[in-house]
Amino acid sequence: MDKQKIEEGVRLILEGIGEDGNREGLKDTPARVSNMCEEIFGGYTQDAAEPLSRTFTSETGDIVIEKNIRFYSVCEHHLLPFFGTVSIGYVPDGKVVGLSKLARTVEVFARRAQIQEKMTTQIAEAIQENLKPKGVIVVARAEHMCMSMRGVKKPETETMTYKTTGCFSEDEELRKLFFSMLRTGLSNGIA
Repeated sequence: MDKQKIEEGVRLILEGIGEDGNREGLKDTPARVSNMCEEIFGGYTQDAAEPLSRTFTSETGDIVIEKNIRFYSVCEHHLLPFFGTVSIGYVPDGKVVGLSKLARTVEVFARRAQIQEKMTTQIAEAIQENLKPKGVIVVARAEHMCMSMRGVKKPETETMTYKTTGCFSEDEELRKLFFSMLRTGLSNGIA
């Protein structure tokens, strides 16, 4: 990441909006923004294969679900945040991955300039490619600040995307079971 270019760009933006980049509250802003970019765009230097590489043998053939993985990303169209949750389901084919690794996989793709549709697909395809399960389903729900604070200004509008592979693409009853489990969760006795 070229932090110097980021700092130069921030100075130009401040100047472009009519601010004095040398005033007390703004003089360190370019450095703060470049440090922030290193964090929120850290997914460019990460590979989803890494968190998904440590697997464990498992005989289960039932759905494994990790629900409501919180994420924060940045819309590539306006460079404004979008944030929400991702829920992942997969049917193992002899191996499972540690649950934290699914959350790490979400982070790899969320920490990039991104669109939600692409992020959802990237997560599903990475899990399919690396774990080789019988199928994967990924559901992302997010609020986009480019809709909430500008343009149509419709706060709390939720965008939902989902991607399926394998048995989830082929079996409508399996998809229904996944969505039912997302709705009911542990509160109704499903473990």
